[in-house]
Amino acid sequence: MSEFHGVFPYLVSPLDAEGRVKRDVLADLVEHLIASGVHGLTPLGSTGEFAYLTIPQRIEIVRVVVEAAKGRVPVIAGVAATTLRDAIEQTQAMTALGVDGILAILEAYFPLPDTGVETYFRAVAGATRLSVVLYTNPNFQRSDLSLPVIGRLSEVENIRYIKDASTNTGRLLSILNATDGRMKVFAASAHIPAAVMLIGGVGWMAGPACIVPRQSVRLYELCREGRWAEAMRAQRDLWKINEAFAKHALAACIKGGLAMQGFDVGDPVPPQAPLSEAGKAEVRAALASVGAL
Repeated sequence: MSEFHGVFPYLVSPLDAEGRVKRDVLADLVEHLIASGVHGLTPLGSTGEFAYLTIPQRIEIVRVVVEAAKGRVPVIAGVAATTLRDAIEQTQAMTALGVDGILAILEAYFPLPDTGVETYFRAVAGATRLSVVLYTNPNFQRSDLSLPVIGRLSEVENIRYIKDASTNTGRLLSILNATDGRMKVFAASAHIPAAVMLIGGVGWMAGPACIVPRQSVRLYELCREGRWAEAMRAQRDLWKINEAFAKHALAACIKGGLAMQGFDVGDPVPPQAPLSEAGKAEVRAALASVGAL
């Protein structure tokens, strides 16, 4: 199984007005991100708007990313479902496309007990030989992974990573303690990645890395080298990007920022709204301040 670390941008999902995947735009974005030094690619994360896409759209997006990456960096594909059957079928389909790992996301309308949550993630892991990354985002998920469930899932052979998108760094420490080296932690940019690297994280999976890839990789390298004073200066500069996102929808900000950089990725999938004029001005200023325009 592949070893994952570093900066994994959550890719946007470029669609035209009829819902067709903009294959060339997505392939160009993949090429740009790899040239910028990212360590992997994650299609169908939150920034990829997975909740707004059909299964054929999801399959097509991952196919394009795998083909464009050409094995140069690992591709971890998001799998999100409400039922076990759907999750298993998606996992098998993504595995067949040649991805290197699965980002397992639980969608739930009705709250689930811990037993249901655990059963779901075990089903995903059982449907593939690939490494599985658990995705936890308590701010948006109806049913989330508790620490006892995370501890038990860390015993599953191919569940080897967790991406925690909460804003609670103490929770990350609890996860590291509960899994005792069996599970490695990826953070979201909302955690302040430098702090997560300091406490034992192996990198971050986040939408902002799509529009500030070189800067994100530089921050990661400073952390890996233990140059914490420089890392925190870089982190403070990059935090301007997150401050802009806090006021506007994430997918709209990332797609809007990419459009400013010359990528015709289109607007967020309706009924989501595109980035407002005020949002565009703020994102543009944030990108300019870190040399990303």
